[in-house]
Amino acid sequence: MREVSSPEFYAMVDCNNFYVSCERVFDPSLEGKPVVVLSNNDGCVIARSNEAKAMGVAMGEPAFKREAWFARNRVRVFSSNYPLYGDLSARVMRVLDRFSPEVENYSIDESFLFFKTKNISELLDVGAKIRSTVYRWTGIPVCVGIARTKTLAKVANRMAKKTPGCSGVWMLHEPGEIQACLGRVEVGDVWGIGSRYAGFLISRGIRTACDLARMPGDWVKKNLTVNGLHTVLELNQIPCISLEQAPPPAKSLVCSRSFGTRIRDLESLEQALSSYVQRAGEKLRRRGLSAGAVQVFLATNRFQPDPQYSAGSCCSLPVPTSFTPDLQRSALGLLRRLFRPGFQYQKVGVVLLDLGGPGSRSMTLPFLDAGREEKEEQKALMAVMDTVNARYGRDTVKLAGAGMGEKKWHMRQKRLSKRYTTCWEELPVAR
Repeated sequence: MREVSSPEFYAMVDCNNFYVSCERVFDPSLEGKPVVVLSNNDGCVIARSNEAKAMGVAMGEPAFKREAWFARNRVRVFSSNYPLYGDLSARVMRVLDRFSPEVENYSIDESFLFFKTKNISELLDVGAKIRSTVYRWTGIPVCVGIARTKTLAKVANRMAKKTPGCSGVWMLHEPGEIQACLGRVEVGDVWGIGSRYAGFLISRGIRTACDLARMPGDWVKKNLTVNGLHTVLELNQIPCISLEQAPPPAKSLVCSRSFGTRIRDLESLEQALSSYVQRAGEKLRRRGLSAGAVQVFLATNRFQPDPQYSAGSCCSLPVPTSFTPDLQRSALGLLRRLFRPGFQYQKVGVVLLDLGGPGSRSMTLPFLDAGREEKEEQKALMAVMDTVNARYGRDTVKLAGAGMGEKKWHMRQKRLSKRYTTCWEELPVAR
């Protein structure tokens, strides 16, 4: 008799108000208080606590316009502390690795976990265990959404965050419950539906995820391309997006691969990382974005009986950029600090963070930014490299070394918290 295979499920684990939660880990007095985190050079609001959201603080607001208001309303304001956030992110991801052999670190604060099980009811217990373990071991609160597809898992995670009394875990499996939940989600909030498509759909009376899920496949493919069709199929519990195949989210960009053979030497790791950085830079420029921070991670194969080691680190860039030599130089510097001899490494990767478009300049006075902006010749060089590689194949033109020398300047970070987990001089003192 043929054995029936176990159903497949995805769990989306998302850290709640991640940057704010990182600040609260080492400062419990921030609990229950309005807190915001600012972008590079203390420019704009990029993270808000629930209390700050309730007070009307909007994402992307220029901080200088709110400075007096923040003081008057006792809002705690922090500069972005990417070394702290990157390290706590790596710690959260290491905890998640214990729950599934297949994990996709989708962004700095989100991961997909893959499960196969015949006992569907136990998945809610697994979600609760993930949530409690991550919080107990890292201090970061998370919500867990579970479903048959990644798109529905994102919807379930949204329900877990916004539904009081659900204990931060939500599972979508029964058709009736799925339809009811999709009716509560605006079409523009569906994973994979951008603002342009959202406007198009709303103009045609398609206002919710439930409305979208009911549309004929031929119409969807014609108007939203094959990616839109995949989204609709996923909303109907038909898996189309496997692990590590989804487009990166707007707030970060990841490029990483597992090696065909394990690597011991730093030189090979540097070559692999440089290749990934170049690829990430191409994606960044294709989308018209610049990165404000770089994160690097590396790891051995935890399923082998060898000595194990994994680590990650992050640094802010002096100015948002898409210039590959600058990105490469920062990434290689992080890798050299993380590398430990004697291990067989299975994976290395780069994450570009704090992404923004052409208008996302740092909020500084013009004379302070003089000479810091990405130069036209740098943009032209990257355009030529991208054009050649697109025409003649990837890596036809590639970087031979670490790129340009390091620039000597410091970012404006007047409200920077301590790097509690990555700097000896800033370790918290126990009294």
